[in-house]
Amino acid sequence: MTRWDTSNIPSQSGRKFIVTGANSGLGAETARALTAAGGEVVLACRNVAKGERVAAGLGDRAQVRELDLADLDSVRAFAQSVDGVDVLINNAGVMAVPEGRTADGFEKQVGTNHLGHFALTGLLLDKISDRIVTVSSGAHQVGKIDLDDLNWERRKYQRWAAYGQAKLANLMFARELQRRLTAAGSTKLSVAAHPGYASTELQSHTESFLDRVMWVGNRLLAQSAAMGALPTLFAATTDVQPGGYYGPTGLGGMRGYPGPSGSSKASRDEKVAADLWELSEKLTGVTYDFTK
Repeated sequence: MTRWDTSNIPSQSGRKFIVTGANSGLGAETARALTAAGGEVVLACRNVAKGERVAAGLGDRAQVRELDLADLDSVRAFAQSVDGVDVLINNAGVMAVPEGRTADGFEKQVGTNHLGHFALTGLLLDKISDRIVTVSSGAHQVGKIDLDDLNWERRKYQRWAAYGQAKLANLMFARELQRRLTAAGSTKLSVAAHPGYASTELQSHTESFLDRVMWVGNRLLAQSAAMGALPTLFAATTDVQPGGYYGPTGLGGMRGYPGPSGSSKASRDEKVAADLWELSEKLTGVTYDFTK
């Protein structure tokens, strides 16, 4: 457990994965490791050209399909194109971006990171045979779910608070999904992971002085994207606890090899999680069917 890395991934031959946001960073490293282990991977990317460049280095077990999580029409079109998949990895995300709206009018961070993945998972649920892995963040620790203003329509926008809310929503969604799968008697798994502090392109899109600050942090403190992808790979390919949460086990969860991760008290609030679920269904128009 303390030294689990890509050499420990069991053969994934015959298994198919969807990795959202696999055109760079953690997603690209996740796709690279899965194809190396024999898996087939769909790189689900908004930027298809960047995805194609990644896929070109992965061989014939990798393919790219367009998916814009900030547009529910794109999410529906992508879901309709999928025949079946063993594992869905909800990896894509934006971090601390300036205030903006998705195509459907959602606040950009919660709309992309949570609502887009919520809709995608619901539309694919009956096509997934094994598990769903949702990538959260240590930033969930500072997050608070505002059910009355999830999309920052009445509050003064704060980019980091919005990011924390979105990543907390990711973790709460993963756990609530597992509770509902278990209640329905399903053998499918829902688990969550986080990369710790990993150096990726995510830190270069805040369009503020923080880009420079985080560039320095990446050089001095962060672990590589390949190391940051290990908790996701661990959650996707090994025997894990239903509803579990996995991340780096060193330096306060910021660096190191993967294992079980702690989480905030808020992330374990089942009442808020259930209410967030109902709100997410209302906002996206996607209702989950657990009978299939």
